[in-house]
Amino acid sequence: MTQQQPSQKGFPHLDTGGNARMVDVTGKDVTVREARAEGFVVCSAEVVAALLDGTVPKGDALAVARIAGIQAAKRTPELVPLAHPVAVHAVDVVAEVVPDVGAAGGRQGVALMATVRTADRTGVEMEALTAVAVAGLALVDMVKGLDRRAEITDVRVVAKSGGRSGDWHR
Repeated sequence: MTQQQPSQKGFPHLDTGGNARMVDVTGKDVTVREARAEGFVVCSAEVVAALLDGTVPKGDALAVARIAGIQAAKRTPELVPLAHPVAVHAVDVVAEVVPDVGAAGGRQGVALMATVRTADRTGVEMEALTAVAVAGLALVDMVKGLDRRAEITDVRVVAKSGGRSGDWHR
């Protein structure tokens, strides 16, 4: 089997023929790496009230969102074609109800945060993003009967550490 060389234009995920490829990370050092991502599920006052008083008809929506996010982080390489399978050593997903519209840029809903840690050859930014996105999807699924307009917004990496490029914060 011959290995395709990286593109001359500096795109490591493309070979010299312009074809997508998985980057070879076998030569990189194993280091402790962490990534944090966040997102927001905008929803109605009715949903916020139901989340706060535990009356969402489908059950504990925040717990379901947290578990969905953890599961998703571990399955990222199955969902993101060029993501490396990494040993996910820790995942923390937080789902916090934001009832005060002034606290979230004029929005009410649920703030989602995921932190993923590993000791591996490549980072876990995709795992953190996947955790937040799927936690948001699970939350929307749990509350869609109360609010068909619920939407996931602002999914983004907010910090990473470890590896050759070091620490980064949004």
